[in-house]
Amino acid sequence: MSADAQRVLLVEDDPHIAEGVVFNLEAEGYAIEHVADGRTAVARVASDDPGAIDLVILDLMLPEMNGFEVARRVRASGNYVPILVLTAKDDAEDVVRGIEEGADDYLTKPFKLDELLARVRALLRRRRWDGVPREPEGPRTERFGDVAVYFDRFELETPRGTTRLTTREAGLLRALMDREGEAVTRGELLEGVWGLRPETRTRVVDTFVHRLRRYVEQDPSRPRHIVSVRGHGYRFVR
Repeated sequence: MSADAQRVLLVEDDPHIAEGVVFNLEAEGYAIEHVADGRTAVARVASDDPGAIDLVILDLMLPEMNGFEVARRVRASGNYVPILVLTAKDDAEDVVRGIEEGADDYLTKPFKLDELLARVRALLRRRRWDGVPREPEGPRTERFGDVAVYFDRFELETPRGTTRLTTREAGLLRALMDREGEAVTRGELLEGVWGLRPETRTRVVDTFVHRLRRYVEQDPSRPRHIVSVRGHGYRFVR
């Protein structure tokens, strides 16, 4: 195992699933740490070296503390490590709730190995600094107002400091900027950024817009760049 291998924390209480995931991710060169309950997972992410974990693969149904609460506590602590949640097949409510609590992506059980590996690679791209193409696609650097967004390394800079963006935060900002001046519906953003049905009932778009406004707006209560379009969605204004 390479000393600089990317580290994945697997939170899964089913020993058969855990064994298969650990075996296959290690075969791909990742360093895997496995815990079987939610309370231990929160303690591990909140350890003295939070940057040591590059990705969390999080089952939702766990002993001690469920995956929703794990995601909520990780995000409440200010840690935005990518989180991939594992959920029961076709359980849309779990998917929506997981995203609302801070998950970046989701995978339904049972899942295929190649799909798991693809999701893992996509979420880990933002932690890599090797110059390879990354999601979201588009210009690697954008500037507006006093903001510089570096999509290639998932960072945003303002005179107030540097912010590390999550995969979905960057994807949402990219989606709005790509349609600069247009009113983009919540449904379009749900489908394009999160892969959810446009009619899904969730406040996740509004929650993430609120986050982005805190990063890019001088006065988030009176936004100039990410403005609301009443009854419709949002518009990006440079």
